This record gives sequence, C-alpha cells and structure tokens, in this order.
Amino acid sequence: MIKNEIFQRAPLVLAIAAVSSFVSNAYAQEEQHNIPTASEPHISIPAIEEVLIQGRLQDSAQTLLNERLEEEVLTDMLGSEMISRVGDSTVAAALRRIPGLSLVNNKFVYVRGLGERYSSTTLNGAAVPSPDLTRNVIPLDIFPTSVVDSLVVQKSYSADKPASFGGGNVDIRTKDIPDQLTYSLEVGIGFNSETDGEALSYSGGGDDVFGTDDGSRAMPKELSAALDRFLGRLDVNSIRNTLIAEGNVYSSPREARAAAESLNRNLALELNRDIAIEEDSTNPDSDIRASVGNRFNIDDKWELGFLASGSYKSRWREGETTQRIYGDPKEQYGIKMESTSTVDITGSLNVGVSYSAEHTIGLTSLFLRNTDDTTYIKDFFNENSSKSDGAGFRDYSIRYEERELFVNQLKGTHSIGGETKSSFGNMLNWVPEELVLDWYFSDSTATTDIPNEVVVQAFTDNDPATGEVLDSSIRMNNGSASFRFTELEDEVRSYGWTATLPIEFSASVLELSGGYAYREKGRMYKETRFGLGILEVSDDAILKGPLDAVFSDENILNPENNYSLVRAGIDNRSYIAATTTDAVFGKVDWTYNEVWRVSAGARWEDYNQVALDWNPYGYTIQEPQVTTDPEELVNSVFREDKIYPALSLTYMSDFWAETFQLRLAASQTAVRPDLREITDAVYLDPITGERVSGNSSVRPSEITSFDIRAEWFFGNGDSLTVSTFYKEITDPIEFFEKATSDTDIGREIINAKSGELIGVELEGLKTMSFLGETMDGFFLQGNVTVQDAELVAGVEADSPTNDVRSMAGASDYVVNILVGFDSPDGNHSATMGYNVFGERLYLAGRLGSPDAFEQPFHSLDMTYFWYPIEEVTVKLKMQNLLDQSVEIERDGVTVFERAPGKNFALSVEYKF
Repeated sequence: MIKNEIFQRAPLVLAIAAVSSFVSNAYAQEEQHNIPTASEPHISIPAIEEVLIQGRLQDSAQTLLNERLEEEVLTDMLGSEMISRVGDSTVAAALRRIPGLSLVNNKFVYVRGLGERYSSTTLNGAAVPSPDLTRNVIPLDIFPTSVVDSLVVQKSYSADKPASFGGGNVDIRTKDIPDQLTYSLEVGIGFNSETDGEALSYSGGGDDVFGTDDGSRAMPKELSAALDRFLGRLDVNSIRNTLIAEGNVYSSPREARAAAESLNRNLALELNRDIAIEEDSTNPDSDIRASVGNRFNIDDKWELGFLASGSYKSRWREGETTQRIYGDPKEQYGIKMESTSTVDITGSLNVGVSYSAEHTIGLTSLFLRNTDDTTYIKDFFNENSSKSDGAGFRDYSIRYEERELFVNQLKGTHSIGGETKSSFGNMLNWVPEELVLDWYFSDSTATTDIPNEVVVQAFTDNDPATGEVLDSSIRMNNGSASFRFTELEDEVRSYGWTATLPIEFSASVLELSGGYAYREKGRMYKETRFGLGILEVSDDAILKGPLDAVFSDENILNPENNYSLVRAGIDNRSYIAATTTDAVFGKVDWTYNEVWRVSAGARWEDYNQVALDWNPYGYTIQEPQVTTDPEELVNSVFREDKIYPALSLTYMSDFWAETFQLRLAASQTAVRPDLREITDAVYLDPITGERVSGNSSVRPSEITSFDIRAEWFFGNGDSLTVSTFYKEITDPIEFFEKATSDTDIGREIINAKSGELIGVELEGLKTMSFLGETMDGFFLQGNVTVQDAELVAGVEADSPTNDVRSMAGASDYVVNILVGFDSPDGNHSATMGYNVFGERLYLAGRLGSPDAFEQPFHSLDMTYFWYPIEEVTVKLKMQNLLDQSVEIERDGVTVFERAPGKNFALSVEYKF
C-alpha cells in the first residue's frame, strides 16, 4: 500500500531529480529566471527644468526619467506618485496606464496584445510564485499599490533577464527605506453603485473579518481518516467490502449493506452543511494603512534603516451576470446574482545596513492576503430545457478563496573602494574600485485554500413568458450537492549574482558584466470533491426548504430518505510539478562619445521541467498516486538547453529637443507552457466555468523580436515617444475550443502553427502653459497603441472556424489619456484618466461557430487631492464614471454581460 502522505508537502523539486534520472537515457529536448539588473554606465543627461508637472511629482518623476534614459533597453516606468494621483489600488489596474498594456479579468496584464503567459513578473528583480489555481503566471490584483515604489516594464529583451520573455517583464519595486524619520496613517471609506446594502450571504466562520477561516470550513478529520480507511472510496459498496475485509461478521448481505449505509450517512454528517443562503446587510468599503521608517547614522561609516508598513481593506460587491447561448439567446440563457466580500491584508518590512556607501545589504519581507467570500444564485435555461418550456435550472454556490503570498528577499551591493581597502590593510589594492558585485537570494511561497466550496443543484418552475422563477426544489441525483476542498502551494527559491566593471577611455566607456542565476519552483495542487446525493425522499416538500434544512441531520439519518455520500471526481485533477533553471549570462555595453551606445549579450539557460498527474487517494498498485508507466514518465519531463542573444543600439543627440534618443533592439527568446498545462488533468476555469484540458505534448514558443523607439525630452518638461515593434512567434501557445457534451464549453491548450504581431506606440506629455497663465497648472499625458496580430491555427487545432485569426486577448488599439491639474498655491490637485482597449478575441469558434469578442470598455476615473496642511492629504477617488459593462459578443449576440458599477472612495492621510 502506498502511503498517502508521500506528496502531501512540496519539496517538489525532488520530483525533477527522481523522474529525470528515470528517463535520462530515454528522452531529451531543448530548453528561465531571475537576475538582478546590471549597473548601467552614466550618460550625461541635460538638465530638465520640469518633469510631468510642477509640484509634488517632480522629484520622483525626475528619478524615473533619468533611469529610463540610462537603460540600454526599451523600458517604461510608473512611479508611486503618479499611481496615487490616478487612484489605482492594485498593480494590475495601475499597469493599464503604460503604453501597450491592457488588463484582462482585472488581474492579468497583456503586454502589446500578447496573453498573460507572454509577460513575466518579478518582485524587486526576483521571481515570485503564483497563487492562481489555473495559471503559472502571477495575478497582479493581489499586489496593492500601497507597497509599490515604482513599476518597471521592460519591453525589449536583455541577457540579464530570464529567457522566458515574450511581450515584456514587469518588475514590481517595493518602497525603500526613507532618509529620515517618517510615519503615516491613512483611513478611508467607499462604496460601489451596484452594492445596495443587502447582499447574498451565509453563515461563515468567526475569523472571516481577518480574511482567514477559523477551521469551520476545513476538511473534517473524520472524512480524511475515512478516505484512508476505505482506500479513497466512500460509496456504500466500497465501505461494505472494506468492513467485511476487516473481519466484521454479519448475519446476511442485507445486514452488511445496512451497516455500510449507516456509516456512509454518518460520514455525510461530518460535512459543514450550514449553507443556507440568505440576504445580509453590507458595510461600506473600509481601508486603513500605516507605515513608519527611519535611517540612523551609527558612526561616520555605518548606516542602519528600516521601513515597516501594513494595511487592511474590506469591501462588498454585488453584481448581476447574464450569459446567453449563441444559437438561441432568448430561450437559452442564465442570470447569476452574486455577492462577494473581500478582505485584503498587507504587511511589509524593509531593513538595510550600509558601510561607507561601498557595501549595502537589505532584507525585504512581504506578506499579502487576499480573500474573496462569494455567494451566488444562478438561474438558467439550456438545450435540455428552454425558457418557453416553463422549467429551468438553478445553482446555489458558496466559495471562500484565501490567497496568500509570503516573500523573503536578501540582496546586497558591494564595491572595493578606499574605505574597504584600508580596512583590509590594502590587501585588496589589486581590485578595481569600479568593480561592483550585486547578489540576491529570494525565498517565497504562495498558497490558495478553498475549503468547503459548495454547489447545490435545483430544478425550477418558471413563467414561460417571462422566465420568472415561481418555485424551486433540489435535484435528486448522485450529486445534488457538491463539496469541494482545494489546496494549492507554489514555492520559488532563487539566487544569483552580477559583476559589473566599467572601463573609461578618453572618448568612450566600456562596461563588462556577467552573472549567474538559479531558480527552482515546486507546485502542488490538490482537489478533493464529495458528492452528497439525494436518491429518494419520503416527502417532496423536503426538497423545497432552505439548504441547511434540506441537508439537515434529521433528513440524512431518516431511513425513509436515501441520502448517499461519495468521493466525486474519480477522474484526477490534482497534480505536482517542478522546474529548475540554471543560467549564465554575459553583456558588453559600449558608449562612444556620449552619442552611440551598443549593448550586446547572450544568456545560456539549462531548463528542466516535470509535471505529473497526482492521485492523492491512490492506495494500490492498480491505482498509484503517480504513474509508473515508463512512457507517461518520459512524456512528463521537458528539458531545454539553449543560448538566447540580445542586441541593442542607441543614438543620442539634441535633435529637435534638449535630449533625443533613438533605440533599436533585436532578440530571440522563448515562452514555455504553464505547469498545469502539460499535465492531462482537466479543470474548471474559475472565471469562465469552462472545462480546460492540459496537453503533455505542448511545446515552448520561440519568439524573434525587433523594436525601434525614438524619444524626445524637451526642456520645459514636455516629451514625445514613438515606438514600433514586430514579433514573429513559432508554435504559439493558445487555447482552442474542443468538442464537449451537452451544454459544456471545453477548451484545450495546443501549439498553433505561427503568430505575428506588429504595432506602433505613441506616448507624450504636454504642459498647458502655452495656452496662457491660467493653464500653468494643467498638463496632458497620454499614449496610444495601434497593432495587428495574426495567428495561423495549424493542424493541431480541432476544426477551428477560422484557421487565420487574431491572437486571443489582442486588441487593435489601446488608448490612455490623463489630464492633470495642480493649483498654484499647491493646496489642490486633480487627475482625470481615460482608458479604452479595442475589441479583442475572447474565444475562437469551432465548426463554423463565430468567434467571441470582448467589447471595448471605456473607463473614466477621477481623483482629487486637497492638502489643507503640509502633513494632511484628503483624497476623493471616483472610478468607472461612465458606468460601462463588460460585454462579450458572438456575431452580434451579447453572450456575456456584467456591470461592475461605479466606485467612490474618500480617504484622509496624515504623513510626517
């Protein structure tokens, strides 16, 4: 018998060693992550009188502008001051303001129209794990902007970045240690126009206010023990067989079955069935944040500093979602009434020490918790029962999802200057003082826990004309109620170093840099489902009561009723996976006469990946926890060993502006499939509800990229940037619709034949003082991206309607416009932001069905600041003022519609 505990924790990287050694002589393929950016040579930048606007944004904007100009690659940056002005509360929302970026599902960022898989995310330059159940990429809505110092989006590849680079890399930089004592406290309230004060809810746990379950939803220990005892199966026949095998003696088969039925019913009682859905009063949004930091001079050489911050945010959201079947939208549709209570908790600590400005070591610890407690009732009609039939279906659901991310990062920068050399008795005189060594170590864990997710199925009697529900009763079948327990643990450990040596000549500067990076990632996904079926009842009235009454102890134990518990989903959905990446890179960066700059580099990566279907309830050789089939083990391993080059050329002058730069870049990179996607596990997408199938044969995509960017920075603070880009993708990884049964929509991951992306970005900032003295405080900032994406489906796709189509999520255009104002006395400021993306492909059709497209969403947001005294800031934030809805259309039919509502928030901050 295989012990159930074997894979309960995740030193999952060991899976690579175990399985790789098994197949080392049978399988090999060709081809990831995390290096601190090398120091750049200083380029003389003409003084800029104003940046963005006069006043509070100038210092931070100037720092980011200088950094952007000194980068040898195409980079866009967004600072904390601008993020605050626009009013975005999450990193995902803030990134919409950067040229060419659009937001999907309020959490994933698409860079230049490429899906979320084509963008990578780092935290302070280091890889972090993902708490997302269905994707390996990080949902950026879990990062509050309160911890952010700046967001850096690198759009062209450089060898010091992981080779898994498609549209770009997003680096989230957390706030640094202040130069002096500072502390702040901010409190705020808010509301949403769709949340009317009464929301669907249920009896939860005592610690829900803190975003964590108190144990009342957890998997009962009695059920875990029963799964071990009865070898993963809890149906009556399996229990009876085990009881007999254990030596229990019964007078007749009927007595044995009665004993098994009694035990099965008592196990059903262990489930938390306090699930009655009712209306509950909601509270206004609340938000509180605090921080404190200081820097101390220990003596004339040593400095010590810290910054600690924390935040708590809670909110209620209600909404109505309408989904329609394309073929018969008036007769087959569903309406879902949904309420979600959200709690966000953040804590961070930065500690740093420095010696004579030659050695700096810093520790960053970050904790994030994001919890959504969702309740919904969905009434729907489908091909089995249309609206005019007068009968329909209803689903009741509760889902408590707790996501956490805990990160510890240690990093250092060292140079051997005069102070260091004198401290070692000049033993290090041979080391060039210009040599800089940067290193880092990062250890982080992301978890997702969804305990006791419940879905109850019901039939409804409806008015045939209007579809209004007249009556409902719980369905009688093997899965009248489904109880699901989901656990995800994602661990990432990475470390690396970079050495940089600038060499100055009379008319040029040559910078040599190189380094090493290692990353290991382990992921464990476990799903346990129970079906509590109702096969027979003594009185049909039982099926019409509140949910907790329908599944009460009395009804379950009543021998005249036939309630039965099973472990549902024998088809496996759990999996374990791991990757390791060894990387070495080298770069040469040459600047001639502060006019020409050439940067060339290459990165070698040795990438290993293992992903295995996992049956946590496998107890026998016939049903093992992981397969022992040699062919399946071979297919579970992927290896790649390749070199990825990058080249950039920059011309610098004062052409038409005080500062002008023309940049050209070319590179070759790869994008690899997510860990879950290379298993055969089937899962339900939590956003769309679609059945998604993995594919163990999916291959990495190879990307060739070319970029050109011209930048003008004028002396009055105005700027203009024009960029053009082209990407050619071999074997792009895409979702395609697949054949399913009944009314299900299924998707599978495959490699298309090819993809192509070409586009232009325009970005500018203009102060409005040229219109007269009254406009001195106004500025206009904006960016427009126009692009064209094409995908050739190829032979692996299952009968697509269009063999040549746009890439999923790619918009033809993205527009961002900001209008800002700062009063001459500095007491008031305001910003209005507008964002819109063009129509983008949501789902490609199959067998002649039209493609589904998400429609443009026009977002208009406004933020107003009042500074009554220097230490106090009052902020009013208004979002989605146009009250737009999210809509998806198929050939003119709106198949999905949801109104997120308008958000309003008021906060007061005291900062010293």
